[in-house]
Amino acid sequence: MLPFGKLRNDVLREVVFPNLGVDDANVVYGPREGFDSAVLEYDDENYLIIATDPTLGVPAETFGFFTYHFASSDVAVFGARPKWLVVDLLLPPGTRKEFLRKAMEDLSRECERYKTAIIGGHTGVYPPISEPTATTTAMGLVRKEELKLPIARPGDRIIVTDKVALEFAVSSAYFRAEELRRVLTPKEIAKLRSLYRLETVLPDALIAKPFVRGMHDATEGGLTALHEIADNSGVGFRVYAERLELNSLVKRVLEFYKLEPWGVSSTGTLIAITPPENAYSLIAELHKNGIKAFELGEFTEEKERILVEGSDERPFPEFEGDPYVELYGRR
Repeated sequence: MLPFGKLRNDVLREVVFPNLGVDDANVVYGPREGFDSAVLEYDDENYLIIATDPTLGVPAETFGFFTYHFASSDVAVFGARPKWLVVDLLLPPGTRKEFLRKAMEDLSRECERYKTAIIGGHTGVYPPISEPTATTTAMGLVRKEELKLPIARPGDRIIVTDKVALEFAVSSAYFRAEELRRVLTPKEIAKLRSLYRLETVLPDALIAKPFVRGMHDATEGGLTALHEIADNSGVGFRVYAERLELNSLVKRVLEFYKLEPWGVSSTGTLIAITPPENAYSLIAELHKNGIKAFELGEFTEEKERILVEGSDERPFPEFEGDPYVELYGRR
């Protein structure tokens, strides 16, 4: 039986990657571990960046927002501004027109904000669908010399925005509010719910682009995405636990569930792979635009992946499943 959540890399290597159809010379980067977008030849000057992501299991009021941002964030971390969307919107029987109207209005609002056009898709109501589900394909253009790939060099700094574990905490505030009332007030739970709009790396990536070698969105599995970057780059890394900055409400949610922050779903958390000479300027530019960020560690020539906790060191946690998936299943 396949486990819940995104497929593990060993299953991708065994079952998915060997069955990708024909080769195409226009595909510069196709499916591979740690790459959330495809890169295609477009013309002499530009690449076409394409990403697809589902939206499901999210609170109703956030559905339109995430229908835009999940896939668009994957395009942005490759250096492109989302230009076109194709949206497949599948609804369960009994869906009210008011839900569809709000979802489309929210989706359209994000498109207007980032100058993105919806160019096609499909909509329908079908008995096998148990909850609203969208699949969004986002596309954008990037100049070839400005392409950003999630590949690091020894000495590159790991710069992270301060939204680690936010996705898990916000979802807990929606789906497990009764439990959280043991440690959070109703006002704090409402505040946490309102932070869902931070669950995007799109503005972060557009600001960071001039300063970085590559970028990644820490989605399911959170900061364990560092392993995928290291695998693709032939490097190791060191992460310093005392440098991690967590939202105070997020920290209390993690403590309540007795969870470490490293492997918890963190959609909206930008991992920036930054040459050391650009690290300070990147953090300063993000801060100037109201986005908190910090240097969490560095990539190393040595292949070990180390978590430094005070005077102690241990292997950095691997992705073995995301607590968000269990939370989603327990609603």
